[in-house]
Amino acid sequence: MAYENLLYEVKDQIAYITFNRPKVLNALNTPTMKEFSEILSCAHGDGSVRVLIITGAGEKSFIAGADINELAVRTAVDGKDHSLVGQAVLHQLETMGKPSIAAINGFALGGGCELALACTMRIASKSARLGQPEVKLGIMPGYGGSQRLARLCGKGVAHEMILAGEMISAEEALRIGLVNRVVEPADLIPAAEAIARKIIANAPLAVRFAMEAVEHGLEMSQEEGLFLEATLFGLCCATEDMREGTRAFLEKRPAQFKGK
Repeated sequence: MAYENLLYEVKDQIAYITFNRPKVLNALNTPTMKEFSEILSCAHGDGSVRVLIITGAGEKSFIAGADINELAVRTAVDGKDHSLVGQAVLHQLETMGKPSIAAINGFALGGGCELALACTMRIASKSARLGQPEVKLGIMPGYGGSQRLARLCGKGVAHEMILAGEMISAEEALRIGLVNRVVEPADLIPAAEAIARKIIANAPLAVRFAMEAVEHGLEMSQEEGLFLEATLFGLCCATEDMREGTRAFLEKRPAQFKGK
């Protein structure tokens, strides 16, 4: 299916999603977010998709924030509605049960940084620049940045990035834990693919349950999180993949997982 603002391709169990508005540095607008939600639904329902790699078209930008022409006419009421819709799409990404890797190839600002935060992990090109500069426009993060950034990097880091509104380098993003690794621009997609292939080699249900344990457990007390982990561990023990994985280990051969 063709999309106006994004490119979507599935190859070797990897779904490649590319924000494709390079003339406006892949800025997010309402039609783009709607298409992104549709693609996420498609990827979620496609049994051949195991991992998502999300990036931006061109060399300059991953996603350089919101479309300012749309933003400038928001009112209090439709501004809140707009925020809730964007939050819902990124929640869809975060909770779809399939790992996503943000391949950050340039500017990841505002909504772009927030979208990267909703991914399971983030890889940045050395040329990437990240930030939450909304205060410079008289607003604040609206797609979950104030919440996910604080949870990922700590309250102090989140306050500094959001209140100062300055961009940071890929190396600084790595230092504060905002990205998992930094690579040369030419190595960005290959690095994301290498991680994706490692994930794909593992048991699909175990990957899904492990993601649930981390995502939901973070919002619980440690005692509640440990109970969740034990419950999901028990579910893993009931799968055919667990039988296959342990048998393959004992027989010293690669496991052939089926997601059952």
